[in-house]
Amino acid sequence: MRGANQSSVSEFLLLGLSRQPQQQQALFALFLSMYLATVLGNLLILLAISVDPHLHIPMYFLLSHLSFVDICFSTTTVPKMLANHILGTQAISFSGCLTQMYFLFELADMDNFLLAVMAYDRFVAICHPLHYSTKMTHQLCALLVAGSWVIANLNALLHTLLMARLSFCADNAIPHFFCDVTPLLKLSCSDTHLNEVMILTEGSLIMISPFICILASYVHITCAVLRVPSTKGRWKAFSTCGSHLAVGSLFYGTIIAVYFNPLSSHSSEKDTAATVMYTVVTPMLNPFIYSLRNRDLKGALRKMVDRKICS
Repeated sequence: MRGANQSSVSEFLLLGLSRQPQQQQALFALFLSMYLATVLGNLLILLAISVDPHLHIPMYFLLSHLSFVDICFSTTTVPKMLANHILGTQAISFSGCLTQMYFLFELADMDNFLLAVMAYDRFVAICHPLHYSTKMTHQLCALLVAGSWVIANLNALLHTLLMARLSFCADNAIPHFFCDVTPLLKLSCSDTHLNEVMILTEGSLIMISPFICILASYVHITCAVLRVPSTKGRWKAFSTCGSHLAVGSLFYGTIIAVYFNPLSSHSSEKDTAATVMYTVVTPMLNPFIYSLRNRDLKGALRKMVDRKICS
């Protein structure tokens, strides 16, 4: 066995989601469609928010950052998988693998933090509407987003450095379509106990704390909505909160299932299916759930399209 800071593996092989040629073609078309939908949907949101002055408020400031992060999140994994399919290769360099893992950690954490801040924003707007402009200031939003980026970067750096110290001796085949931490730990011929402990402790704190904030915010929102006399108003609020919670549950449920269990209990097939949900499906759904159902944002998109047609 080599030293803790060395590795006999210079590259890994990403085996992808299937080894059957027909299935690979179908998966290529599916992932390409989902990636294009993710990029297009989130870019439209970014454009609409940037060109409409009425949307320069905290809620849409946070939505724009979520859209940017979701584009980056999908771009970290899907283009590499599509390129490997076109080029007929499965290889990714050791440094490229660690880089991909770093950005996955960082962007997953950012998604996590932004969902929590957005839930708090809705809590203040619904439960304390008279104090919204004084509580949710642009300075506070900028501070929350900047702090989220700092914590996300530090967390990603921690887990990437912990992975870089491990040795990989013989097997370099990853039964996945990107460099995820769980299959990498299984391939290592070093002691991975510290990595697992940090994921289950520090990683759990990073992920669970915002999730608790989201649940607490929506519990207070639900209590406030139940006091609304209008049945139509209650139904509209519950519909919006329900869709937000559904996507949040999908995001957090799959992450918890993949990362916060003992390494011995993991199945590569189940882990791969779960990671597809939070790395590809959730970023694609977020524009529809959080933004494209929004009347103000749809109005801004219509104005933008009409302006382009007129010009």
